Amino acid sequence: MAEKEEEAAKIESFLQWAAANLGISDSPPSTIPSEHSTLPRYCLGHSLIVSNFPDAGGRGLAAARDLRKGELILRVPKKALMTSECLMRNDQTLSASIKRHAFLSSTQILTVALLNEVNKGSNSWWSNYLKQLPRSYDTLAGFGPFEIQALQVDDAIWAAEKAVAKAKLEWEEASLVMVDLKLKPTLLNFKAWLWASATISSRTMHIPWDEAGCLCPVGDFFNYAAPAEEPCDHETVGTCTNGTLVQTEGLFDASAQRLTDAGYEEDVAAYCFYASRNYREKEQIFLSYGVYTNLELLEHYGFLLNDNPNDKAFIPLEPAMRSLCSWPKELLYINQDGKPSFALLSAMRLWATPSNKRRSVGHLAYSGKQLSFENEITVIGWIAKKCQDILRNLKTSVEQDKLLLNIIDKIEDSLLPLELEKLPSICGSELYAFLESHDVANGEDFTNLYVSQKSRRSICRWKFAIQWRLSYKRKLLYCSAE
Repeated sequence: MAEKEEEAAKIESFLQWAAANLGISDSPPSTIPSEHSTLPRYCLGHSLIVSNFPDAGGRGLAAARDLRKGELILRVPKKALMTSECLMRNDQTLSASIKRHAFLSSTQILTVALLNEVNKGSNSWWSNYLKQLPRSYDTLAGFGPFEIQALQVDDAIWAAEKAVAKAKLEWEEASLVMVDLKLKPTLLNFKAWLWASATISSRTMHIPWDEAGCLCPVGDFFNYAAPAEEPCDHETVGTCTNGTLVQTEGLFDASAQRLTDAGYEEDVAAYCFYASRNYREKEQIFLSYGVYTNLELLEHYGFLLNDNPNDKAFIPLEPAMRSLCSWPKELLYINQDGKPSFALLSAMRLWATPSNKRRSVGHLAYSGKQLSFENEITVIGWIAKKCQDILRNLKTSVEQDKLLLNIIDKIEDSLLPLELEKLPSICGSELYAFLESHDVANGEDFTNLYVSQKSRRSICRWKFAIQWRLSYKRKLLYCSAE
């Protein structure tokens, strides 16, 4: 209880500072107290309130009253946005060091600048904002070898290994600048870099003058909701002309419309947030900042959604099939509901056609038409068998993953010790591997994991890995059962 009260007091202090020093407000401009007013200045309360949603993202923003679709609900002035530009303008040492090392990317520059502000402690003008940032993240770059292997699927393992390697390379490249800035030793290590880069990856918002984006105080309190599904593949990719895909204008229109509930507006020099639909009082308000699969959400934001309409299970094709297919690999997948994508069906219909007839029916296959009853039976049978083969080759089943998640919930609730010898062998093996990765000899010592914050973070990432692979397997299971 004391911890919750302390957190609430910290947030209250931050909100007062954000209003008084940054000019952030959820009220119409005409109702904002002037700087000479004796009225208390709060940046929230008219349209939004900070609330806790344990099952929907944790800390977030709720409606302080009934809100109408399209209504302006939060305004963050340009001076309140933490950008590389403003940080370097106010710190000549930082600016000079960055200029001496011109090889850094815009994202690396903002990451270094963030660590430089943390290094200043209470002397940083941004200290009130920095204090309330999360202390850790669960992005893929922070996954250890055990958590990476727990993903089980080759594509996911490769994505995680690539994220870790990229983070290490960027840290090594930026180390010269951070040493030049004389950052504290604890801010020079890879762990600190992972925290700062994850902060940038998961919390920045788009601005037109810097590819790295900006950190937006209060605006980054909004939790994410997946946008509605994009139009079907054939509506956005187009048809095949002489074996080459033609991309239609609709694809660009869809991308341009993804961020309709927030954006930087030059005419008012502020980041403005709008209600994307009608909200009732106390209902959580979500921000939709793009279409992501669960693996992409893990990579960039450190979370996933149990019911993500944009999630996909990608299906690898044999080389002979790929040679016949003009569709990009990214379009060959099983949807969240277990249905094959438009591109996957089209490619398989053409593959299942005798080679001497493919040229004459190619335009029909690429337009989404069924070629014949027999052809469709062959296609559906092949896809179902492919899903079954993939499931069979993975280390654990859907039921075993559900059991492991239940065990992890018990671990998190401290309902221990667990008798590992009573668990199915495959589940016990994964639990033993986890124990060994934390230098724990046996299940009787499992409670010792809670002494280490590092172990708690690993448990959380392990859980994410199992949740991701379970969602992947369910899509294949749904498809093979149809």
